[in-house]
Amino acid sequence: MAKVFKKTSGNGGLTLYLGKRDYVDHVSEVDKVDGVVKLDPTDFGDRKVFVQLACAFRYGSDDLDVMGLCFRKDIWIQHVQIYPESHKPTLTAMHETLLKKAGDNAHAFTFEIPNNLPCSVSLQPGPDDKGKACGVDFEVKTYLAKEKSSADEKIEKKDTARLIIRKIQYAPSQVGTGPKADLCKSFMMSDKPVHLEASMEKDLYFHGESIPIKIKINNESNKTVKKLKITVDQTTDIVLYSADKYTKTVLSQEFGETVEASGTFEKTLSITPLLAENKEKRGLALDGRLKDEDTNLASTTMLRPGVEKDVLGILVSYKIKINLMVAGGGLLGGLTASDVTVELPLSLMHPKPEGIFFL
Repeated sequence: MAKVFKKTSGNGGLTLYLGKRDYVDHVSEVDKVDGVVKLDPTDFGDRKVFVQLACAFRYGSDDLDVMGLCFRKDIWIQHVQIYPESHKPTLTAMHETLLKKAGDNAHAFTFEIPNNLPCSVSLQPGPDDKGKACGVDFEVKTYLAKEKSSADEKIEKKDTARLIIRKIQYAPSQVGTGPKADLCKSFMMSDKPVHLEASMEKDLYFHGESIPIKIKINNESNKTVKKLKITVDQTTDIVLYSADKYTKTVLSQEFGETVEASGTFEKTLSITPLLAENKEKRGLALDGRLKDEDTNLASTTMLRPGVEKDVLGILVSYKIKINLMVAGGGLLGGLTASDVTVELPLSLMHPKPEGIFFL
């Protein structure tokens, strides 16, 4: 194991150990969360030790919590008791490694993440925003308490140790045929139309990968195609607490291509949507972030048949727009300008690393 992640409570009595922070959703099931807690029960008194795994949607920073209002909504939560011993999982190779690292008086735990929960997503904060980003996150927490979950019992921060983890998906090994769209549009004062066709080689691309788009234009009209613009829009649908849905452009690129009346055009143009070009856009959906690690635009949400959308928290999708600005000639050219637009769906995901197999 290359690295062990650990966090110790303020009172020094609890130390949480995990062997990894990323847990892969293999569609049929999700990696189990195997961990260990090392205990120093000197000051425990009559309190017990619990471990909790929670998937929650955060829609406000901690410093906004006022008048008892909590800006965090649990989507799914599970607790186990490890002291006095109650939860005794079957030990895995990960457990054995962590127990050896932790030493004496260490207790193992395991959580199984349901495969109908969302993947980790964070919403990009604005330049002046502070605290944790809004979004969906997973948190492993060990704590001291008399009861595992009681609204009447206040759990002190010093009696708690916690680590944020991520639930992630990788692109499937097999990609599908690329989408294709075409449009035939007629104009005032022109007997014949403009034909626009756009297509892609596959239906899914990796973050940072160049996306080639094959474009064909057959301009049978008496007007001129003045320019061609390609945009990529990210749509974020927050389905958990309201019908909040918004779209942000993550790429806008113009190409200086003109197609005269009765002319044709055929060319493959490449684009690459990147977070680096969108650092200032507040509310942009990103893949779950751990501390200040680099991340990227959020991966496309892969919906499974039969899964209720409202349990997924945040849905992310992308589309590509190919737009032609068509204008007539003469004095009225600008007044008779019009757009010809087609749209293509786009899926963005991470490639599957070597050594990870889908079940």
